[in-house]
Amino acid sequence: MVQVERVADTHHHTGEGPLWHPAAERLYWVDIPAGELHRYDPATDEHELAYEKPSGPIGGYTLESDGALLLFTERTVERYVPGSDATNVVLEIDADTRFNDVIADPEGRVFCGTMPGADSLGTLYRVDPDGSVTVVVEQVDIPNGMGFTGDQSTFYFTESEAHRIYAYEYERSTGEITNRRTFRETDPDDGIPDGLTVDAENHVWSARWNGGRVVRYTPEGEPVAEISLPARKVSSVTFGGSEYDDLYLTTALAGGNREAEGPGAGAVFRVTDLDVSGVPEYRSRIA
Repeated sequence: MVQVERVADTHHHTGEGPLWHPAAERLYWVDIPAGELHRYDPATDEHELAYEKPSGPIGGYTLESDGALLLFTERTVERYVPGSDATNVVLEIDADTRFNDVIADPEGRVFCGTMPGADSLGTLYRVDPDGSVTVVVEQVDIPNGMGFTGDQSTFYFTESEAHRIYAYEYERSTGEITNRRTFRETDPDDGIPDGLTVDAENHVWSARWNGGRVVRYTPEGEPVAEISLPARKVSSVTFGGSEYDDLYLTTALAGGNREAEGPGAGAVFRVTDLDVSGVPEYRSRIA
């Protein structure tokens, strides 16, 4: 039987982007609007604020090939070295709004989505290692969770407010995604699909904002398991630990309170005793 434990009793407005750092053996995540980067050390069972941006949000980040973190903020991409107290801007992107979810691909590129603005919906960009930026998908109603199949032939991409997870054909040599199909469409009354990860068996784990859980899907898009949390807004999910056999989940308060949002809203959770493990995330090579 799986075990669910609260490893960081934070009260984040929007806890997001959990990512395991294998060299540091720590879990990182962000509170987006606060511009805070946090980390948890399972060896000591302690968590701390790793970095706080002087102003503005941190929408997402990737792990660089040398172990630094690449922070996607609001129009800027900044390099952060764990343990330091400042970042260096390495790239500016002509985006209208802040970044939301991001992921590195097998060649070190980064797919990064932006939130909808007052006059338009969100956009999915691709940043290549040479610093070039390409618009990949336009008019997205909140770009969100992304992932790759183990054979690197399929790219998953979530459009949250459309209640859909898409599957694209992915070409590793160019980074192009084509031939979109709907992998899974969710019931509007069943929470909003948010962050996702792909496990070692090519099953997709999708967090449910306002759904209070994470759902596991087969490669054909059929639900086969779910894990409930004491928080309505489950925002994202990743695997971590030395064997990638622990499942970590972030949640959000989003300006509410725990009476309404659940006693664990805004906290970070770990699920153990699963019968499946994850795989390391790809590393970016932008900076």
